[in-house]
Amino acid sequence: MAGRQRQSRGRAAGRVVLPALLLCLWCRAAAERIRYAIPEELGRGSLVGPLARDLGLSPAELPARKLRVAAAAKRQLKYFTVSGESGNLYVSERLDREEMCGESASCSVSFEALVQNPLNVFHVEVAIQDVNDNSPTFSKAALHLEIGEWTLPGARFPLEMARDADVGSNSLLTYQLTGNPSFTLAVKESPDGSKQPELVLERALDREKQSSFELVLTAVDGGDPVRSGTVQVRVNVTDANDNAPVFGKSVYEARVRENVPAGWLVLRVRATDADAGSNGRVSYSFGNVPDGVRALFSVESDSGEVRTAGPLDFEEKSKYSFSLEARDGGGLVAHCKVQIDITDENDNAPDITLLSVSSPVPEDAPSGTVVALVNVNDPDSGENGQVWCELSGEAPLSIVASSGGSYKVVTASALDREQAAEHRVTVVARDRGSPALSSRAALVLEVSDVNDNAPVFEEAAYSAYVAENNAAGAPVLRVRARDADAGANGRVSYWLAGGSAGAAGAAAYVSVEARSGAVYAQRSFDYEQCREFAVAVRAQDGGAPARSSTATVRVFVLDRNDNAPRVLWPAAGAGTAGAAAGAAAAPFEVVPRSAAAGYLVAKVVAVDADAGRNAWLSYELVQAAEPALFRVGLHSGEVRTARAVSERDAAKQRLVAVVKDHGQPALSATATLHVVLAESLQEALPELSERAAGADSPAELQFYLVLALALLSALFLLSVALAVLARVRRAGPPAVLRCLGAQRFSVAGAAFPADFCEGTLPYSYNLCVAPGRAVAEGAWLPPPPPLPSLPAEELVGGEPCGKRSPSSSAGAGEPPADPDAPQVCKPARPLSLSLSQPHAQGGGL
Repeated sequence: MAGRQRQSRGRAAGRVVLPALLLCLWCRAAAERIRYAIPEELGRGSLVGPLARDLGLSPAELPARKLRVAAAAKRQLKYFTVSGESGNLYVSERLDREEMCGESASCSVSFEALVQNPLNVFHVEVAIQDVNDNSPTFSKAALHLEIGEWTLPGARFPLEMARDADVGSNSLLTYQLTGNPSFTLAVKESPDGSKQPELVLERALDREKQSSFELVLTAVDGGDPVRSGTVQVRVNVTDANDNAPVFGKSVYEARVRENVPAGWLVLRVRATDADAGSNGRVSYSFGNVPDGVRALFSVESDSGEVRTAGPLDFEEKSKYSFSLEARDGGGLVAHCKVQIDITDENDNAPDITLLSVSSPVPEDAPSGTVVALVNVNDPDSGENGQVWCELSGEAPLSIVASSGGSYKVVTASALDREQAAEHRVTVVARDRGSPALSSRAALVLEVSDVNDNAPVFEEAAYSAYVAENNAAGAPVLRVRARDADAGANGRVSYWLAGGSAGAAGAAAYVSVEARSGAVYAQRSFDYEQCREFAVAVRAQDGGAPARSSTATVRVFVLDRNDNAPRVLWPAAGAGTAGAAAGAAAAPFEVVPRSAAAGYLVAKVVAVDADAGRNAWLSYELVQAAEPALFRVGLHSGEVRTARAVSERDAAKQRLVAVVKDHGQPALSATATLHVVLAESLQEALPELSERAAGADSPAELQFYLVLALALLSALFLLSVALAVLARVRRAGPPAVLRCLGAQRFSVAGAAFPADFCEGTLPYSYNLCVAPGRAVAEGAWLPPPPPLPSLPAEELVGGEPCGKRSPSSSAGAGEPPADPDAPQVCKPARPLSLSLSQPHAQGGGL
């Protein structure tokens, strides 16, 4: 392995700064340059140096850091490669210093080493050291000299210099000449350090004795091991050409712009010869020059004009140096040196190379994050090679200069993928030449998503209207939330989060589909039980950590006409044949025959559990014995006389009213009301008895059979009681029977206490009987005296039965009852007038 050099700005500072830079959160260009030196001609796979170790990377870090090499000039990448396993730098192609750098005294290859996670760049320079792999060469196989026999000893004749492609000590040449007593070799050192061999005549020549000489000139370099090259020197001894050509200058210099067309005059050399005739005619030609010089320049043999023969490129070579010779007709030769400097023109636009692009970059990357490394190279020199860069395009990015012609593209502000998923900018590089040249390179930066947006419902609160009696599982509505994020971060799922009854209570009413947000009813709703409820629906995305939002769904249950009106008064069960009180307990109203038109008979009271129009009730009289006698209020339900009651009207009236709601379809109920036309309650009793006697319906017959059975049982029990009583009376009246008096009926007036209940105004009657006297079996009770006409207030608010009314009187022919005798009260059934009907065979009340 070749020797390796590493140069840093400070050994101690380098050991501290380098690890800090490698561990920095955001990438920064390294401040030092890694240097290696290797000899040329190394074979493929030869080790250059442990690059990863010199960068402070351990073998375990290499897979994640992804060490690689990059360069603006692509041709430089073909020489070296980095092992992904060991991180060592190896030679990937044979290195020929002469081919790479020509005659330059120093030769090196520069490139960048890139690492990822975090992104960082290091500048690496590999110096190519010369080895003595080239021998000195002469442009001609033989050198021909013509020397006149009159030439005096000590005359010098310049010989062609050998050329060695190596540099340094490997190109230092010494010359040797094969032994000959007539000639020796002298070396003349030029101002530029080159050595010019010269043939020195040691003694006079005699053409007649020897007309030619064969000499060998050897050039030896200073390498180790040494290399040499030879050329034959043939000397012909001639007559009378005693003046050699002489150049006006030993060194000719010229400057020419690059890219001048072929045939462009560079300079003109001139040599003079004092001889006459053909011996004084001078021709010009190249000396020992490389083939590359002959391809770029030409020499006019007669005029000595040096012109361009091919395109000149300052970037390839900025200076050419070669020798020209002038030969007269007699064979004498003179040499001069030509130096041509190539001046630079701004003919190269900057070359932009994207060394690394960190795409995609997360949208939460902080400002100043490095997203790309750009290398800009302009092979021109001076101001023509000075470059500045900028970004073109609307994007939150900026470009900052780094070392070694590199630039960093960094974020200038926060990124937002929801506003722009990618940013397209153009890197523009311009030089400072005149006119300025520029280059452009497109940079596309994708922004990766992070979960920075919570789902947003289309509405903050939803309202749904569902008619009652819906089927379980019926759709209620669909909620929708949108998440501006992408992928799993934008995938929204729904569930119930609570409500007016809590999350558990809400689940009993509705459910929500997790993916679609559809809300379904879990059961059939009943408007009469629940008119509205609210649930909270939560939308959550699939990010980590997840984000969520909540919307309120308020469900209003719409009423349907599913409840028929319910009659509170008169009670529907009171008039049925199967009621416990029998047919005799049917409710009735007493209307005096003196009642005028508009007299309030009763009020039909009904309710409807529905709401709105479904609960609006209307009343209609559908059946009456005298349809013209009664009317019912359409909305009030009040039954009033439509005209004055006449003597021709039947004493018993049966009215049937229908109660309808306003639903679609309408539902109804009926109420049956019995009306007795009589001036008083006593006058109405015979009508009621006739009504009971004339009842021939199967229901009434069944009632009477049950009543007869009950009477027989009562008679049996009464017989047993009388037998026991007779036996007891023989022994003396017990204290328990002292309350029995002689008076059969109480003289207290009847009282009608108020007893209000659900429905229209009800009437309740209490019948008070004093058990003082026995009634002969089979005898009718004597009719009571007519009741006094009392106001409704006194009728409703009468005194209780246990209190003797001062206005009451005893029955006809009966003494007043004992005031101390106890009173037995039997209240009637509420909501109806309950009187015991006289038995067909004369039973008592």
